[in-house]
Parts: sequence; C-alpha cells; structure tokens
Amino acid sequence: MLVHICCSVDSHFFLEKLQHDFPQEKLTGFFYDPNIHPYSEYQLRLLDVKRSCKKLGIDLLEGPYDYENWLEAVRGLEKEPEKGARCEVCFDKRFIESAKKALELGENKITTTLLVSPLKSQEQLKRVGDEFYAKHGVEFIAVDYRANGGTQDQSRVTKEQQLYRQDYCGCIYGLTMQREQQEKLMDEMFSPLSKQILPASIEERLQMYTKRNELEDKNIAYKIVKQKFLNYRQFNFKLLQGKTQVIDAYALNYSILPRKRAQGKIEFSHNNVHYFNREEIKFVTISYFNEKTASSYKRVKDLIYNPLSFEKELHFRKEISDIEYDLSPIIIIDEIIKSKLTITLDAKTYEDTKEKLIIL
Repeated sequence: MLVHICCSVDSHFFLEKLQHDFPQEKLTGFFYDPNIHPYSEYQLRLLDVKRSCKKLGIDLLEGPYDYENWLEAVRGLEKEPEKGARCEVCFDKRFIESAKKALELGENKITTTLLVSPLKSQEQLKRVGDEFYAKHGVEFIAVDYRANGGTQDQSRVTKEQQLYRQDYCGCIYGLTMQREQQEKLMDEMFSPLSKQILPASIEERLQMYTKRNELEDKNIAYKIVKQKFLNYRQFNFKLLQGKTQVIDAYALNYSILPRKRAQGKIEFSHNNVHYFNREEIKFVTISYFNEKTASSYKRVKDLIYNPLSFEKELHFRKEISDIEYDLSPIIIIDEIIKSKLTITLDAKTYEDTKEKLIIL
C-alpha cells in the first residue's frame, strides 16, 4: 500500500495504526507536498518524516517539489477558506501524483495521512479518493483514526516521539488567512538575504531538529522544551546624510524607532559610543565593532551581507547598553558623520514562543 504523507505529526500515529490493522501490507511512504511553503518549511517537515519512517521501518519516497505547478492549479482559489475548493484541488493534484506512483510501483491501494488531520475533511478526501479509484483502478483506503479517542492518542504519540509540530497546514494562502485571524506577524516568510538565522524562524527549527537527529544517532538523551520570549523582526532600515545621500549602515537587532523616522545629529561621544540627539539612538564605527566582537569587517557593507550570529549580535548590544532589555537603535557605520542625518527604521518586537533542545 502506498501511503501519501503530509507531515510526521499525522503520519507517525497513522502509520502505526496501519501497521497494526493491515499487517499483510508492505507500506511505502510517499512525501509529495508541493503546497508547503516556504521551501525551508518543506525541508523541515521532510526531515521529521524521514526520521519517523526510519523509526517505524517504512521505506520513504520523495515526490517532486513542483511548487509553481501547484500555484497554477489553485489559481483563482487563493481566498477560499480551509476545507474549501482550494483544498479539494490540492488533494486532487497530490492524489493524481500518488496514484501514478502507486501504479509505477505496482501497488493497487493508496491512502493518505491527511485523513487523520483535524484541519481536513474526511468526506472530501474520501470523495476525491473514490473518484481516483474509478479512473485509475487504485483503491483508496479511507480509514478513520480520529474516532474513539484517536485524536487524543495522536497527541500523545506526538509528545512521546517529540515530533515537529507545525501550527499551519502548509500553503501560503492558508497561512496568510490564519495569521490575519490571529493578528500575528507572518514571520515564517522572513528569510534575510544575509542568511542570518533569526529566533523562532523555520531555519532555526531546521537547525535544531537536525541536531536532534544527530543526538539520536549517537544515543544521546535530550528533551525539546518551549520558552516564551520577546521576538524581533526588522522590515526596513535606511540612513541618509542630508536629503538624498544613502549611507551604508547596519542597525542591530532589537533596534526600535516608535515613529519609524528620526532626524538630527550626533550630539556627543563617550567611550567610542556616539549619541544622537533623538530617540536614544547610538552610533558606533565598524572598527570599534570589530574590536569588541573579534571580527575583521573591512566596511559596513560586508557586515550587512554577512552578519554575526544573532546571539553574538545581542552580546555586543548588551556591552554597549549595559542593560538586558535595551531596545534603543544601535547603528554601525564606517565613520562618524557630524552633519544632519535621517534614520528610517521599521521594526517590531512581539511576544513569541520558541523551542529549545536540552541535552540530558
């Protein structure tokens, strides 16, 4: 039986049940989910599914990540709600590819872990699956593992196995609507050109779960816990000298301007920190930054495209500010400028939760 897999939270419990209920069947997992966006999230879910299938002794195949074709398939349905017409087209596309793979492998049965997801309609899935059976001769096995406390058992398995538990279905349209309803920042879509790994980002989770797998391979005990913290994202930053001259500059993380814009001059200097006459803004030179961080940047532009890690940057901020929760803008420039400056900075701090890997 070919089993279309969407994520480990659904698949681990689902595959365990299938192994129990269909002991005569050799199960093959098929990860085909071009709807998942961004690609880093796709990589993270695939990573966890590989680990899950390895634990269960199930072979796993990966389908193509043909995201552009998926976008074309759902064109015009972007505003459809969860479980609406867009989801049906999405199922349809993934089932067609699954049916082709099943025929290619000589399988005559398929099913999908989407059946156990509380975000999906089982009736909708069964209808689409039965249509494929009629067209392709591949039987769709519509099991209901949500019933009789199944959802609670799934949550238990997820916790016991320390699976990656995503909080959105996968597609950009569903994510957008969910974050709008929650009135939350859609920070899943932030990925700096500098490749700096931001806190609570998909990239940070990908790094952590990769480390988790390495610990398991070495039989090292660990625990994944959650912690609340103040997160930060910077949308836009620009420094002007006079009215038009753009100056290369880097604003440290957790730099906040309440009104997003400030004009003024550097008023005085103390211990290599240069104080602006507005909004508690501080300037430091790239040479001083190098000295304090043991770096060797030749110019600020190099820092912009290849910054330090988030943690090292925060350590430098603490040295400059001498307090734990400083949100003053700290700006790094090549040389101190005495003339009038205009700073534009659009950034946000917000309450958030992140995962942490503890080695026991």
